[in-house]
Amino acid sequence: MAEEVMAKGEDERKVMVAIDESEYSHYALIWVLDNLKESLPRSPLFIFMAQPPPRNYPFAASLGSARMYCSVSAAPDFLNSVKENNKKLALAFLEKAKEICASRGVNAEILTEEGDAKTAICNVVEKLNIGMLILGDHGLGKIKRLAFLTFF
Repeated sequence: MAEEVMAKGEDERKVMVAIDESEYSHYALIWVLDNLKESLPRSPLFIFMAQPPPRNYPFAASLGSARMYCSVSAAPDFLNSVKENNKKLALAFLEKAKEICASRGVNAEILTEEGDAKTAICNVVEKLNIGMLILGDHGLGKIKRLAFLTFF
């Protein structure tokens, strides 16, 4: 009976890989495809990438030999252009990750959301009821390259 419950829980577990443009994200995706390949056909694989929010850009004005720096809010057209470019970049990375999954026979759904990566990842995990989140580790060496969290 316990084995049936465990098997059912494994079948319904949603797995998400959160990526960015780093090589560590690539390692995390490959780790998932290598180590979870048996369960991926039974559970959905989601690939997520956060789009950084537009920010204010510094402006420098020359005042003779002195300079003044101040933060200037960009025009709405410029902000929309930045948002659109961020979305295009995120979708390009996600499509490449989806191609890697498809080359290994795994169907993946891609997701992107604008905002701080930590907050956006947590929002998507809660919204989709993700059972396992895999993240690439940023530069702590090969032993600590991959960190994963399991949510219950």
